[in-house]
Amino acid sequence: MKKFNILLLSVASLFAAGALTTSCSDGFLDKTPSNDYTAETFYSSDAAVMKAIEPLYNYAWFNYNYRAMIGMGSIRANDGWNPYLNPEFATFQVTGLSTELANAWSSFYMVVTMSNQLIADINAYCTDAVSEDVKNLALGEAYLMRGTAYFYLVRAWGDVIVYEDNEALTANPVLPLTKEEDVLKFAIRDFQRATELLPTASTSMHATKYVAEALEAKALLALSGWNNGGTRDEDMLKQVIALCDDVLQNGPYQLMSNYEDLFKYDNNNFSMQNSETLLAMHWADPLTGSWGNMSANVSDLAWSGSSDITVWGGIYASADMIDLYNEDISDSIRFHAAFCTPGAYYDYWDTGNDLTSASEKTPENGYPQATGYLYKKKFCQLKKGLPGTKADCGGHLAQMASPLNTYIMRLADVYLIKAEAILGNAESTSDAKGLAAINAVRTRAGVKALTSYNFDTLIKERRKEFCMEYQNWYDMVTWYRWKPQYMLNYFNNKQHRAFMINEGDVLYNADRTISYRTFPQRQSQPWYFYDYNVTIGGKTYDQVCYWNDCLRDADSEDIIQTVEDGYTYDVDALSRAQDGYDPVTLNEENIFMPYPEADVLRNPNFKLAAQSYDFGDFIIKQE
Repeated sequence: MKKFNILLLSVASLFAAGALTTSCSDGFLDKTPSNDYTAETFYSSDAAVMKAIEPLYNYAWFNYNYRAMIGMGSIRANDGWNPYLNPEFATFQVTGLSTELANAWSSFYMVVTMSNQLIADINAYCTDAVSEDVKNLALGEAYLMRGTAYFYLVRAWGDVIVYEDNEALTANPVLPLTKEEDVLKFAIRDFQRATELLPTASTSMHATKYVAEALEAKALLALSGWNNGGTRDEDMLKQVIALCDDVLQNGPYQLMSNYEDLFKYDNNNFSMQNSETLLAMHWADPLTGSWGNMSANVSDLAWSGSSDITVWGGIYASADMIDLYNEDISDSIRFHAAFCTPGAYYDYWDTGNDLTSASEKTPENGYPQATGYLYKKKFCQLKKGLPGTKADCGGHLAQMASPLNTYIMRLADVYLIKAEAILGNAESTSDAKGLAAINAVRTRAGVKALTSYNFDTLIKERRKEFCMEYQNWYDMVTWYRWKPQYMLNYFNNKQHRAFMINEGDVLYNADRTISYRTFPQRQSQPWYFYDYNVTIGGKTYDQVCYWNDCLRDADSEDIIQTVEDGYTYDVDALSRAQDGYDPVTLNEENIFMPYPEADVLRNPNFKLAAQSYDFGDFIIKQE
């Protein structure tokens, strides 16, 4: 009997090794297969084939989700910052020796290899007892996940290795790189194959054809402008719009009415109460799961006082994100869901971790009721992605094991993809359908509807909608490949990376704006922007501190001068005046990740020009 010795274990072998043994919810990750199976005997029933799909929703993604995802998807986009949590991603100093870089690379290729193996095994070993519907579902999800992995890879590294036959790879593991545009085209081909195979409805948390269409729309939008001289292909844009319309008009998905509900334990996407989830990593129950199929990043994300498990991390809102909020304080729902602000109250996060007894939770002490959590720090720490304490999630929480699943794509993305495709190559648009798409997302967030929008509007909208959901950097890379000079200017002149905002550095004002003071972390002796013996209005102050919106007395924090009084805040000029200031500068050399050093040493093709991929007679379908 033929045995497999592939780059990674076959799906059936993963089960036999006991890699996936725990429950996430009824019908998903709920039974342990026997350890007597091989690929030739495993695929003998619908239940077995359904079980074979499940590693593609968790185990394969583990090393990416665990820690690398935070730095690569969100910190790199400057959603937040922590100088002790993989800061090399934020400062664009990642090298091929980075552990998390290698973990992400290997995780994406685990998705690819497991997908390849599932496709091969389903086609070779399914018995007549397996229904055609289940067989198609398994194949469709394998193509979907493989395409998703390559979509991440191309936006992280650019040229990457593409393969679809594990045995051929084993025989010849030293493959050339594939050109960026062909990697995108490969992902689109996989999404189109998935669309043909997947069902129109699902009641078991598995993907539908509309998920594949949504991902195809996003990849096709990227390809439409990728290295295309600053212009997007109009025919591709029309196809993007058509795909989005099919998802929005005919798919079984809806925007949740309350934005913050998306991130509550009670509406976690495995609960089947979340109508907005298109695709997510589904993690095993922290109470019964094992390392490798649980979401292990909670102890990195959570901060002291946010949970009753051992944590050591915490992400702080970047100056960028606070500035975006201050531009439109009506956008408080999304900011409140992403970051805690001084005095923020969460009625569903009744952790008691503020050490306040129920008798002290009175209106006089800032509590609207005797339950809930009141954030008392002068800080902006991460809220999104934190489940609270064990009591907040029915006990389903442990150190380095969160019950929350990880979004890959949700319906709001489709609305904004459609709006971006309708904008196309125009400077701005008042197109009714484009406005309806972007305003659907804004209205749900409680923000005023727009009457026109441009590219800058879309950047801000996506950054706020998907803040700390590990997606923003990938969108920025897509834009960079479309408008390189525009995005370089944005990265280097409109964003301010590696600026520290500590506890005590944030004030929530009566007008609902946020005041903050900051300092650049990358200088020889980082400290706040101070000045001494400053005379204003005939009065001399011993020491003043520059805040984002006013000049304050350094000791009392009393306001000395406001913007209306002539105060200006130029953080770039203030930074350059500091001794040893080292700005974070982005360019073509560091926007894409370096390849893992171990792979480069083993494969000389990493130093050669990328090649075209042989697609045979494949042509991207057009409406």
